[in-house]
Amino acid sequence: MRTPLDDGRLDASRLDDAAVDEVAALAPAAALFRGLGDPNRLAILRHLALGEHRVRDLTDHLGLAQSTVSAHCLCLRDCGLVTARPSGRATVYSLAHPELLQLLAAAEQLLAATGDAVALCPTSGKAS
Repeated sequence: MRTPLDDGRLDASRLDDAAVDEVAALAPAAALFRGLGDPNRLAILRHLALGEHRVRDLTDHLGLAQSTVSAHCLCLRDCGLVTARPSGRATVYSLAHPELLQLLAAAEQLLAATGDAVALCPTSGKAS
């Protein structure tokens, strides 16, 4: 919030506070995108979009180790993106919010619009 001082200058401390507040307010969004920032977790979410799956099912579908799938599912659960329920000795995972499908669809549209620009970004992408 810009508030002029009596002599017409801007109060720099208030500008700094506003910037810190804005960054702090964006921290949950950054955490969400970090949670989505792994190709294995995205693959798990795509499978869960089809319906609930046990870790064993995901392991078979994705060809990943059980420990890897469990760790990614735990991350997604901690992020609030999936829910887990016990079923006998297994844990069954499902999407927690259908809005996630809209977010993933929007990401696919953005990737289609930008082409390889995201994948080749020297900061966040990897050249394939």
